[in-house]
Amino acid sequence: MSALDAVTFGEAMAMFMACEPGPLHEVAAFERGLAGAETNVAVGLARLGHRSGWIGRVGADPFGSYALATLRAEGVDTGAATVDDAAPTGFQLKGLALGGDPEVFYFRKGSAGSRLTASEATDACIASARHLHLTGIPLALSASTRAFAVRALEIARANGATVSFDPNIRPTLWSSEAELVEATNAIAAAADWVLPGRTEGLLLTGRDSADGIADFYLTLGASRVAVKDGAAGASLHTTHGRLDHPGFRVGVVDTVGAGDGFAAGLISAYLDGLDDAAALERASAVGALATTHRGDRDGLPTRAGLDAFTAAAAMAPTT
Repeated sequence: MSALDAVTFGEAMAMFMACEPGPLHEVAAFERGLAGAETNVAVGLARLGHRSGWIGRVGADPFGSYALATLRAEGVDTGAATVDDAAPTGFQLKGLALGGDPEVFYFRKGSAGSRLTASEATDACIASARHLHLTGIPLALSASTRAFAVRALEIARANGATVSFDPNIRPTLWSSEAELVEATNAIAAAADWVLPGRTEGLLLTGRDSADGIADFYLTLGASRVAVKDGAAGASLHTTHGRLDHPGFRVGVVDTVGAGDGFAAGLISAYLDGLDDAAALERASAVGALATTHRGDRDGLPTRAGLDAFTAAAAMAPTT
């Protein structure tokens, strides 16, 4: 197993995006894409020139083959991914957003992705990486995926890797809000960087300000907390203080994937040794670009694309 800059894991799903506006049950034509928060991060890092890996389980079906082929074509290492002969790859239907949050309907119960378990190959892949990125989604999918998350974190810690955690909560996957909060915050307490959205931060901490949310996770032991607040921008908090970024103005097509882009940008910046201010700017830029296309990963930039975007933004008038 060759060394990786970063590795993540989760469920990959086929995605069918509506080609026309309206309720999903009225849409007649769809375009295929790939969905999965963790796959988005892995692709985002690969496009920025990092050696990224994705671990997951897909079905022995066309959707599974498509997911693995797409990730490999993006330069993502899938050597520790497995194929399940007994369970299908999940999929989702996604409405045409027209500049906002789209309607999304999932078909993932009992999927191959929810049956992910540890192996020598997955352990070795995680141990090889400089950084591990987790989200809260595997915590909710099944007992086995939650156990995988705990094991992955332990392996990363034992091998000196840094760990980022995006709560990325999916309330409908949990049996209760209390379980959601307890399990999510238990993982957050073991991460170096915690990346909550402002709304989910309120649910998880009971605090309604970015400073309050950040203080909660800094007290738990995080070294950095990035609080995302949509069009209002984002803030990065450490024990030394707070940095803010107002966000970049872009033509928003679909907001899904913005948080994944933000995570990819932040991880990329720290892998490159950038300081906190530059890391927050890169994260904000990649997150903004992710909203400019229909597909969850389509707007994620290459390094050249990112550099061109930030250079143009720096030259733009401020009024």
